[in-house]
Amino acid sequence: MKRALGSKIALYVVLSLGALFFLFPFYYMIVGSLQTKVDPSIGGAFPNPANLSVDNYVAINDRINLLQGLANSGIFTGGVLLGTVVFGVLAGYALAVLHWRGRGVAFGLVLLVQVIPFQLLMIPLYVMIARDFGMADSYLGMILPFFINSTAVLIFRQYFLQLPKEMFDAARIDGAGEFRLLWSVALPLVRPALLTAVLLTFIGPWNEFLWPFLITKEASMQPLAVSLANFISNIAASAANPFGAMMAGAVVLAVPAVVLFLLSQRYFTSNDIGSGVKG
Repeated sequence: MKRALGSKIALYVVLSLGALFFLFPFYYMIVGSLQTKVDPSIGGAFPNPANLSVDNYVAINDRINLLQGLANSGIFTGGVLLGTVVFGVLAGYALAVLHWRGRGVAFGLVLLVQVIPFQLLMIPLYVMIARDFGMADSYLGMILPFFINSTAVLIFRQYFLQLPKEMFDAARIDGAGEFRLLWSVALPLVRPALLTAVLLTFIGPWNEFLWPFLITKEASMQPLAVSLANFISNIAASAANPFGAMMAGAVVLAVPAVVLFLLSQRYFTSNDIGSGVKG
């Protein structure tokens, strides 16, 4: 009994230390964004309340317009998420449930895309999007290269493969078509896959700065990550507190991602997908 209690206490201590170690950078980022004068010492992690204010947020907002940057990031990321979910679900369902000639080859191509870094495709994509399609300085030009995510296709395929075939066979006997099967039978059972695909896809475009910068130099259209990168490279040196301003911008950029994860993490539980089958 004492040994079990000691093991449980040791487990909680280790988990608590791990949580503190993981959360400390976020805490330090918030503290740094509120410091009026930079304190790079260890004591800076526990600042004097008199040295805290929101002046850094005001200063960086005057330079790059945080709300406009957030709106642009939302449009860019929202468009990518829409394409990821729609085409990921359709492609994943086709690769997992439907039987058609060339399915194995198509799946092999999806895997092949995984090993090609996006940086290798960036120059030809830029030439195609900006010169051939004439989509420079547009949200669509930013969104289109990320519209279909092969990782999301793999995630949906693996989840669809776990669904019992008997459910699909029973629905087909009742006269349901493939789109009805997808909407009414498959999708309600793969909510964890939807959330996983959304979260994994969200992080990429939300933090992407190089591709949107190539597509548009218009500050009014650039996502927040691009504006922050421009601030760090071109403007920060002239700011009264460049460290605090950068931390303030990083906090604004990080908050939506953290909130999305906190709202979604409770849904990351396995569904009892076998409960729909008798016997």
